[in-house]
Amino acid sequence: MRAKNYRSIERPYTKKDYIAGAPQPKLMKFTYGQMSPSFDLIVRLVAGSDLQVRDVSLESARVTAGKSLSSRIGEKEFYLIVKAHPHHVLRENKMIFGAHADRLQEGMSRAFGTPIGRAAQITRGSTVIEVRSHSKNLQVVKEALATAAKKLPGTYRLEVDYNERTVTETPVSNAE
Repeated sequence: MRAKNYRSIERPYTKKDYIAGAPQPKLMKFTYGQMSPSFDLIVRLVAGSDLQVRDVSLESARVTAGKSLSSRIGEKEFYLIVKAHPHHVLRENKMIFGAHADRLQEGMSRAFGTPIGRAAQITRGSTVIEVRSHSKNLQVVKEALATAAKKLPGTYRLEVDYNERTVTETPVSNAE
């Protein structure tokens, strides 16, 4: 299956008690850096449409943004939070193609599928990643989140919030 097959939001399948063999999410840490009460800047990566994001994409975006920020401004100068949680379990009805495959598969008679991964269901306008830092690091934080947005499907925009004032930045585009 291709990754775009899992982008559209479907009914959430989340009850771990009823799912046999549900995989663990690849995203283990939801925060990065060190929190400080003196941070006066919040930059948010906001989704531009409703979509599902796989847990491996969220982990890749977190690592990319975190490494970029820690190498450029230091780990004590920012606090990164992944707001999207991969609760939804993705399923796939594996089909075998080729000669004599009709004897090995059951078609649509048992088409519920087996668990293959996890995804976060994100609605338009919700925050995916949030970074808190000092105002002097604004450009570095914006570049790090723009790079992280390239690891995620869909389009995103940056919202900058400092001292109770919110500024919506230009959209961050992804080449597909």
